[in-house]
Amino acid sequence: MKKVAVLQDLSSFGKCSLTAAIPVLSVMGVQACPLPTAILTAQTGFPSFHCEDFTDKMHYFEEEWSKLGMSFDGIYTGFVTGEKQIHHIFRFLEKFHHAQSTLLVDPVMGDNGEAYKFFTPALLDRMKALVKEADVITPNVTECCLLTDRSYDAICRYSSERDFLKAIEEAGQQLQLTTKAKVIVTGVQPPKNGANFIGNMCFDETTTHYGFVPYNGKSYSGTGDLFASVVMGSMMRGDNLPDALKRAEQFLTASIKATDLANTPKIEGVQFERYLNMLL
Repeated sequence: MKKVAVLQDLSSFGKCSLTAAIPVLSVMGVQACPLPTAILTAQTGFPSFHCEDFTDKMHYFEEEWSKLGMSFDGIYTGFVTGEKQIHHIFRFLEKFHHAQSTLLVDPVMGDNGEAYKFFTPALLDRMKALVKEADVITPNVTECCLLTDRSYDAICRYSSERDFLKAIEEAGQQLQLTTKAKVIVTGVQPPKNGANFIGNMCFDETTTHYGFVPYNGKSYSGTGDLFASVVMGSMMRGDNLPDALKRAEQFLTASIKATDLANTPKIEGVQFERYLNMLL
């Protein structure tokens, strides 16, 4: 069984990060090996939460796994509390990232044109360095703009769907050329869609692939983590990027539809558990 080291936070409520990655990777036949970057009573969208930063404990995992002679077929990074954690991730990669392992970086920094509260210019600088080590990168539109020094507001001012998609495509291609990684830009919503559809755009060295899925106008906790986790599991199976994208889209579409019908609050995440069999 292939092993993936998952460097993300553990949030008790919100169905995101490790509580999303572990079941998805497991059902896809991959052993998820968690390295918590933080432990939270609930994800940060809740009105109240406590966060225990694990920055100073990350090296214990690195050291103990080294003593045990552990190796990984994949490494998957998500939420970090700051630039200091990325320093620890680079140390981890020095020991465990090799030519045969796949590194997926989900550069969690913001959404909907706004950076998260923990964002700093120093974090962006280190994240730009980290994505250059990646084999696969899964930014949303906001994060893609941050990583390519482009204006999110300027892109969103395009009234033409063609011009909007062209701007996203240029940003994604720039990120791909800069990093040499496979890039999937998530949450692409053209201005004339009437909030009925949303898309994902993926890039490799030679092709660009883009597809729409239904959109109910709501943003749920953990959907980006579920998406990236399915992509990681697909990479471990040897799938190509468009097939990984399609599987993630189908899984999330079914999960979000059920969540919407149940009127589940957005901060609680999506009801994905009943659809894990779609990933078998």
